[in-house]
Amino acid sequence: MNILITGCNGQLGNEMRVLSAQYPQHNYFFADIMTLPETDVPVYILDITQQDDVNTFVQEHHIDLIVNCAAYTQVDKAEEDEPTAMRINADAVQWLGIAGCKVIHISTDYVFSGKEYIPCKEDDPVAPNTAYGRTKLIGEQKLMEVNPQAIILRTAWLYSSFGNNFVKTMLRLGIEREQLGVVFDQIGTPTYAADLAQAIFHIINAPEWHAGVYHFTNEGVCSWYDFTIAIHQLANTLLPESKQIHCRVQPILSSAYAYKTPRPHYSVLDKSKYKQTFQQDIPYWTEALDRCLRLLLIP
Repeated sequence: MNILITGCNGQLGNEMRVLSAQYPQHNYFFADIMTLPETDVPVYILDITQQDDVNTFVQEHHIDLIVNCAAYTQVDKAEEDEPTAMRINADAVQWLGIAGCKVIHISTDYVFSGKEYIPCKEDDPVAPNTAYGRTKLIGEQKLMEVNPQAIILRTAWLYSSFGNNFVKTMLRLGIEREQLGVVFDQIGTPTYAADLAQAIFHIINAPEWHAGVYHFTNEGVCSWYDFTIAIHQLANTLLPESKQIHCRVQPILSSAYAYKTPRPHYSVLDKSKYKQTFQQDIPYWTEALDRCLRLLLIP
């Protein structure tokens, strides 16, 4: 197949690029709004918010499948500039959906209210309370309206050895500070983007195409506080004694942190449908974190 991967400069897009080498039976077209000099594969310039540009690219390169890793993910900025978030998270998804090929689209736990107390299933009521969540939900709806055979993968708490993310921030702050406060009343599941990329390739190479909405994160549950403790503890097993992290991490309430935009208090996703449909085991979150840290910390 000829596969177009949008948003290739992001965390997931970069993981797709790395993993694609294991699946040489396909031809890949990595695209983003701009190129980066350090990439080891050609990056095509493509503005997915322009319908004509999308159609032209798909036709010229005979694209069979689009994996949409592009998104406006800055939760706070989306509140200030919802029209831009809407163009990228919703309108562009519609253009990809009507381009005439299969689509795998990445969505988010933010389509839910974040007030649940049991893991969210794919058909549970959605109730986003942020501009980011609203635009992502509208993107899902537009895609399914124009392309009912699409696959939507909702994920949460994404991190990677690429880009900026929570894991890298906690490593840096752990080194810079003697004490750090991290919220303990927001519960979810960290997701290593490399494992999400593996799931996408598992879907691509499945014997049958199973359209619909699915949830994918790593296994397990934790708070941001627990996540931070694990980051520091696992990092110290990999770092020499002279560089180990000795920061004291304190649990704090969300109310003590100055969020500009509300965060979900509970965003655990039920992955039963994905596991039953695609027959794939999913790594536990601490095992996945260890693999990522080894890439970041071991020369």
